[in-house]
Amino acid sequence: MITALILSGVALGGLSWWLIHHQRKLRQRAHLMQEAMRNRDFTFRLPTDGLLPGERAMQQTLNQLGDTIRQQVNQNEVESWERLTRVLTHEIMNAIAPISSISQSMLGRKDIKDTALEPGIQAIYDTSRHLSEFVSNYRKISELEKPVLTDIQLLPLLHDVRKAYPEQTWEISILPDIIVRADTGMLRQVLMNLTKNAVEASSSRMVVAMIDENALQTPSRKALEQRKASHWGGGRGLSLYIGNDGLPIPAEDRQSLFVPFFTTKRSGSGIGLSLSRRMMLQQGGMLELAEKQQAGCRVGFILTIALP
Repeated sequence: MITALILSGVALGGLSWWLIHHQRKLRQRAHLMQEAMRNRDFTFRLPTDGLLPGERAMQQTLNQLGDTIRQQVNQNEVESWERLTRVLTHEIMNAIAPISSISQSMLGRKDIKDTALEPGIQAIYDTSRHLSEFVSNYRKISELEKPVLTDIQLLPLLHDVRKAYPEQTWEISILPDIIVRADTGMLRQVLMNLTKNAVEASSSRMVVAMIDENALQTPSRKALEQRKASHWGGGRGLSLYIGNDGLPIPAEDRQSLFVPFFTTKRSGSGIGLSLSRRMMLQQGGMLELAEKQQAGCRVGFILTIALP
Protein backbone atom coordinates (compact mmCIF):
# COMPACT_ATOMS: atom_id res chain seq x y z
CA MET A 1 0.00 0.00 0.00
CA ILE A 2 2.75 2.42 0.98
CA THR A 3 4.73 1.46 -2.12
CA ALA A 4 1.70 2.15 -4.33
CA LEU A 5 1.21 5.54 -2.70
CA ILE A 6 4.88 6.37 -3.22
CA LEU A 7 4.70 5.34 -6.88
CA SER A 8 1.52 7.34 -7.36
CA GLY A 9 3.18 10.35 -5.77
CA VAL A 10 6.22 10.01 -7.98
CA ALA A 11 4.03 9.66 -11.10
CA LEU A 12 1.92 12.65 -10.08
CA GLY A 13 5.05 14.69 -9.41
CA GLY A 14 6.49 13.72 -12.78
CA LEU A 15 3.25 14.60 -14.53
CA SER A 16 3.11 17.96 -12.74
CA TRP A 17 6.71 18.72 -13.73
CA TRP A 18 5.96 17.80 -17.35
CA LEU A 19 2.87 20.00 -17.43
CA ILE A 20 4.73 22.97 -15.97
CA HIS A 21 7.63 22.49 -18.40
CA HIS A 22 5.23 22.01 -21.33
CA GLN A 23 3.25 25.15 -20.47
CA ARG A 24 6.50 27.10 -20.26
CA LYS A 25 7.40 25.94 -23.77
CA LEU A 26 3.97 26.97 -25.06
CA ARG A 27 4.32 30.42 -23.49
CA GLN A 28 7.74 30.78 -25.13
CA ARG A 29 6.22 29.86 -28.50
CA ALA A 30 3.46 32.42 -28.01
CA HIS A 31 6.04 35.08 -27.12
CA LEU A 32 8.16 34.31 -30.20
CA MET A 33 5.17 34.53 -32.51
CA GLN A 34 3.97 37.74 -30.84
CA GLU A 35 7.40 39.34 -31.36
CA ALA A 36 7.46 38.17 -34.97
CA MET A 37 4.05 39.75 -35.63
CA ARG A 38 5.08 42.96 -33.85
CA ASN A 39 8.17 43.23 -36.06
CA ARG A 40 6.13 42.40 -39.18
CA ASP A 41 8.21 39.27 -39.69
CA PHE A 42 5.80 36.76 -41.19
CA THR A 43 8.48 34.21 -42.02
CA PHE A 44 8.07 32.46 -38.67
CA ARG A 45 7.63 28.70 -38.82
CA LEU A 46 7.89 26.98 -35.45
CA PRO A 47 8.43 23.20 -35.32
CA THR A 48 5.51 20.96 -34.40
CA ASP A 49 7.43 18.19 -32.64
CA GLY A 50 6.91 17.66 -28.90
CA LEU A 51 3.29 18.87 -29.02
CA LEU A 52 0.02 17.17 -28.23
CA PRO A 53 -2.21 16.41 -31.27
CA GLY A 54 -4.45 19.43 -30.75
CA GLU A 55 -1.49 21.72 -30.12
CA ARG A 56 0.28 20.36 -33.19
CA ALA A 57 -2.76 21.10 -35.36
CA MET A 58 -2.93 24.62 -33.93
CA GLN A 59 0.78 25.25 -34.59
CA GLN A 60 0.46 23.99 -38.16
CA THR A 61 -2.48 26.34 -38.67
CA LEU A 62 -0.50 29.28 -37.25
CA ASN A 63 2.44 28.44 -39.50
CA GLN A 64 0.13 28.40 -42.52
CA LEU A 65 -1.43 31.67 -41.35
CA GLY A 66 2.02 33.27 -41.32
CA ASP A 67 2.57 32.03 -44.88
CA THR A 68 -0.79 33.43 -45.97
CA ILE A 69 -0.14 36.83 -44.37
CA ARG A 70 3.33 37.02 -45.91
CA GLN A 71 1.97 36.10 -49.33
CA GLN A 72 -0.74 38.75 -49.09
CA VAL A 73 1.70 41.42 -47.91
CA ASN A 74 4.04 40.64 -50.79
CA GLN A 75 1.14 40.61 -53.24
CA ASN A 76 -0.05 44.03 -52.04
CA GLU A 77 3.50 45.36 -52.30
CA VAL A 78 3.83 44.14 -55.88
CA GLU A 79 0.45 45.62 -56.83
CA SER A 80 1.47 48.98 -55.34
CA TRP A 81 4.65 48.99 -57.42
CA GLU A 82 2.61 48.09 -60.50
CA ARG A 83 0.28 51.05 -60.04
CA LEU A 84 3.22 53.40 -59.50
CA THR A 85 4.99 51.92 -62.52
CA ARG A 86 2.04 52.52 -64.84
CA VAL A 87 1.78 56.17 -63.81
CA LEU A 88 5.50 56.85 -64.04
CA THR A 89 6.00 55.14 -67.38
CA HIS A 90 3.13 57.08 -68.92
CA GLU A 91 4.37 60.46 -67.69
CA ILE A 92 8.06 59.82 -68.39
CA MET A 93 7.49 58.51 -71.90
CA ASN A 94 5.31 61.51 -72.73
CA ALA A 95 8.20 63.77 -71.71
CA ILE A 96 10.98 61.74 -73.35
CA ALA A 97 9.43 61.16 -76.79
CA PRO A 98 9.59 64.78 -78.08
CA ILE A 99 13.07 65.34 -76.61
CA SER A 100 14.44 62.26 -78.34
CA SER A 101 12.69 63.03 -81.62
CA ILE A 102 13.73 66.69 -81.77
CA SER A 103 17.36 66.04 -80.79
CA GLN A 104 17.65 63.25 -83.35
CA SER A 105 16.22 65.53 -86.04
CA MET A 106 18.65 68.32 -85.16
CA LEU A 107 21.63 65.97 -85.34
CA GLY A 108 20.75 65.36 -88.98
CA ARG A 109 20.82 69.02 -89.91
CA LYS A 110 23.81 70.32 -91.90
CA ASP A 111 24.00 73.55 -89.91
CA ILE A 112 24.48 71.51 -86.69
CA LYS A 113 27.00 68.99 -88.04
CA ASP A 114 30.60 69.65 -86.89
CA THR A 115 29.62 72.71 -84.85
CA ALA A 116 29.94 73.45 -81.14
CA LEU A 117 26.23 72.57 -80.76
CA GLU A 118 26.61 68.97 -81.94
CA PRO A 119 28.21 67.47 -78.76
CA GLY A 120 25.51 69.02 -76.54
CA ILE A 121 22.64 67.85 -78.74
CA GLN A 122 24.25 64.40 -78.98
CA ALA A 123 24.41 64.27 -75.17
CA ILE A 124 20.71 65.19 -74.97
CA TYR A 125 19.82 62.49 -77.49
CA ASP A 126 21.94 59.82 -75.78
CA THR A 127 20.49 60.69 -72.37
CA SER A 128 16.92 60.53 -73.66
CA ARG A 129 17.60 57.14 -75.26
CA HIS A 130 19.10 55.84 -72.01
CA LEU A 131 16.11 57.10 -70.05
CA SER A 132 13.78 55.50 -72.58
CA GLU A 133 15.51 52.14 -72.10
CA PHE A 134 15.24 52.57 -68.34
CA VAL A 135 11.49 53.16 -68.66
CA SER A 136 11.23 50.07 -70.85
CA ASN A 137 12.58 48.08 -67.90
CA TYR A 138 9.83 49.69 -65.83
CA ARG A 139 7.26 48.29 -68.22
CA LYS A 140 8.55 44.76 -67.82
CA ILE A 141 7.19 44.75 -64.29
CA SER A 142 3.69 45.93 -65.14
CA GLU A 143 3.13 44.23 -68.51
CA LEU A 144 3.64 40.57 -67.73
CA GLU A 145 1.32 38.23 -69.59
CA LYS A 146 -0.91 35.93 -67.59
CA PRO A 147 0.84 32.63 -66.86
CA VAL A 148 -0.22 29.45 -68.61
CA LEU A 149 -0.05 26.82 -65.89
CA THR A 150 0.81 23.25 -66.83
CA ASP A 151 2.24 20.21 -65.07
CA ILE A 152 6.04 20.35 -65.41
CA GLN A 153 8.70 17.82 -64.54
CA LEU A 154 11.05 19.87 -62.39
CA LEU A 155 14.31 17.96 -62.76
CA PRO A 156 14.59 18.23 -66.59
CA LEU A 157 13.87 21.96 -66.34
CA LEU A 158 16.70 22.38 -63.83
CA HIS A 159 19.03 20.44 -66.13
CA ASP A 160 18.17 22.85 -68.97
CA VAL A 161 19.15 25.80 -66.78
CA ARG A 162 22.35 24.02 -65.74
CA LYS A 163 23.34 23.59 -69.40
CA ALA A 164 23.13 27.37 -69.84
CA TYR A 165 25.70 27.87 -67.06
CA PRO A 166 28.20 25.00 -67.42
CA GLU A 167 30.94 26.99 -65.66
CA GLN A 168 29.06 26.56 -62.38
CA THR A 169 29.40 23.42 -60.27
CA TRP A 170 25.85 22.23 -59.74
CA GLU A 171 24.53 20.19 -56.80
CA ILE A 172 20.89 19.25 -57.45
CA SER A 173 19.02 17.20 -54.85
CA ILE A 174 15.62 16.74 -56.43
CA LEU A 175 13.49 13.61 -56.67
CA PRO A 176 13.20 12.56 -60.33
CA ASP A 177 9.40 12.20 -60.21
CA ILE A 178 8.61 15.67 -58.83
CA ILE A 179 5.97 17.49 -60.89
CA VAL A 180 5.00 21.11 -60.26
CA ARG A 181 2.22 23.34 -61.54
CA ALA A 182 3.70 26.41 -63.21
CA ASP A 183 4.26 28.40 -66.38
CA THR A 184 7.30 26.80 -68.02
CA GLY A 185 8.70 30.03 -69.48
CA MET A 186 8.23 32.06 -66.30
CA LEU A 187 9.69 29.39 -64.03
CA ARG A 188 12.71 28.97 -66.32
CA GLN A 189 13.23 32.76 -66.34
CA VAL A 190 13.15 32.91 -62.54
CA LEU A 191 15.73 30.12 -62.29
CA MET A 192 17.88 31.83 -64.92
CA ASN A 193 17.67 35.17 -63.07
CA LEU A 194 18.78 33.59 -59.79
CA THR A 195 21.69 31.84 -61.52
CA LYS A 196 22.68 34.98 -63.42
CA ASN A 197 22.75 36.97 -60.18
CA ALA A 198 24.94 34.29 -58.61
CA VAL A 199 27.40 34.38 -61.53
CA GLU A 200 27.59 38.18 -61.31
CA ALA A 201 28.36 37.80 -57.60
CA SER A 202 31.42 35.63 -58.43
CA SER A 203 29.75 32.32 -57.65
CA SER A 204 31.25 29.03 -58.77
CA ARG A 205 28.77 26.66 -57.09
CA MET A 206 24.99 26.37 -57.29
CA VAL A 207 22.93 24.30 -54.85
CA VAL A 208 19.32 23.34 -55.54
CA ALA A 209 17.63 21.20 -52.90
CA MET A 210 14.17 20.33 -51.70
CA ILE A 211 13.32 21.62 -48.25
CA ASP A 212 11.63 19.47 -45.65
CA GLU A 213 9.04 21.86 -44.20
CA ASN A 214 8.58 19.73 -41.09
CA ALA A 215 12.28 19.63 -40.23
CA LEU A 216 12.85 23.17 -41.55
CA GLN A 217 15.99 22.02 -43.32
CA THR A 218 17.30 20.32 -46.42
CA PRO A 219 16.93 16.53 -45.99
CA SER A 220 19.68 14.03 -46.59
CA ARG A 221 19.88 12.10 -49.84
CA LYS A 222 18.65 9.00 -48.01
CA ALA A 223 15.62 10.90 -46.73
CA LEU A 224 14.91 12.11 -50.25
CA GLU A 225 14.88 8.58 -51.59
CA GLN A 226 12.66 7.28 -48.77
CA ARG A 227 9.87 9.80 -49.32
CA LYS A 228 7.50 9.86 -52.25
CA ALA A 229 6.97 12.99 -54.30
CA SER A 230 3.35 13.25 -53.11
CA HIS A 231 4.55 13.71 -49.51
CA TRP A 232 6.32 16.98 -50.25
CA GLY A 233 5.01 20.49 -50.13
CA GLY A 234 1.81 20.41 -48.10
CA GLY A 235 -0.55 23.34 -48.43
CA ARG A 236 1.98 25.93 -49.53
CA GLY A 237 3.56 24.02 -52.40
CA LEU A 238 7.01 22.61 -53.01
CA SER A 239 9.84 24.61 -51.44
CA LEU A 240 13.31 24.67 -52.99
CA TYR A 241 16.48 26.10 -51.56
CA ILE A 242 18.56 27.74 -54.31
CA GLY A 243 21.93 28.83 -52.99
CA ASN A 244 25.38 29.81 -54.20
CA ASP A 245 28.84 30.60 -52.85
CA GLY A 246 29.02 34.09 -54.33
CA LEU A 247 29.53 37.35 -52.47
CA PRO A 248 27.13 37.65 -49.51
CA ILE A 249 24.36 40.23 -49.48
CA PRO A 250 25.12 43.07 -47.03
CA ALA A 251 22.75 43.16 -44.06
CA GLU A 252 21.66 46.71 -44.86
CA ASP A 253 20.53 45.64 -48.35
CA ARG A 254 18.47 42.59 -47.42
CA GLN A 255 15.23 44.49 -46.77
CA SER A 256 15.40 46.26 -50.15
CA LEU A 257 16.35 43.25 -52.23
CA PHE A 258 12.93 42.86 -53.92
CA VAL A 259 12.26 46.59 -54.33
CA PRO A 260 12.13 47.43 -58.07
CA PHE A 261 15.27 49.13 -59.39
CA PHE A 262 17.23 48.58 -56.20
CA THR A 263 20.61 47.12 -57.09
CA THR A 264 24.07 46.79 -55.60
CA LYS A 265 25.68 46.37 -59.02
CA ARG A 266 26.96 49.29 -61.06
CA SER A 267 25.51 47.98 -64.31
CA GLY A 268 22.43 46.32 -62.86
CA SER A 269 18.88 47.40 -63.69
CA GLY A 270 17.47 46.27 -60.35
CA ILE A 271 14.43 44.51 -61.81
CA GLY A 272 15.58 40.87 -61.86
CA LEU A 273 14.53 39.84 -58.36
CA SER A 274 11.41 42.01 -58.17
CA LEU A 275 10.31 40.68 -61.57
CA SER A 276 11.06 37.11 -60.49
CA ARG A 277 8.98 37.50 -57.34
CA ARG A 278 6.06 38.89 -59.34
CA MET A 279 6.24 36.00 -61.79
CA MET A 280 6.17 33.51 -58.90
CA LEU A 281 3.21 35.28 -57.26
CA GLN A 282 1.30 35.12 -60.53
CA GLN A 283 1.86 31.35 -60.57
CA GLY A 284 0.67 30.90 -56.99
CA GLY A 285 4.21 30.56 -55.64
CA MET A 286 6.73 32.75 -53.85
CA LEU A 287 10.36 33.85 -53.95
CA GLU A 288 12.06 34.87 -50.71
CA LEU A 289 15.53 35.37 -49.32
CA ALA A 290 16.59 32.43 -47.14
CA GLU A 291 17.23 33.38 -43.51
CA LYS A 292 19.70 30.52 -42.97
CA GLN A 293 22.23 29.33 -45.53
CA GLN A 294 23.14 25.75 -46.29
CA ALA A 295 26.71 24.53 -45.87
CA GLY A 296 29.04 26.05 -48.45
CA CYS A 297 26.55 28.75 -49.50
CA ARG A 298 26.74 32.46 -48.76
CA VAL A 299 23.46 33.45 -50.41
CA GLY A 300 20.26 31.48 -50.74
CA PHE A 301 16.66 31.90 -51.81
CA ILE A 302 13.52 29.93 -51.06
CA LEU A 303 11.51 29.25 -54.19
CA THR A 304 7.99 27.97 -53.52
CA ILE A 305 6.21 26.36 -56.48
CA ALA A 306 2.58 25.18 -56.61
CA LEU A 307 1.91 21.46 -56.87
CA PRO A 308 -0.72 19.84 -59.15
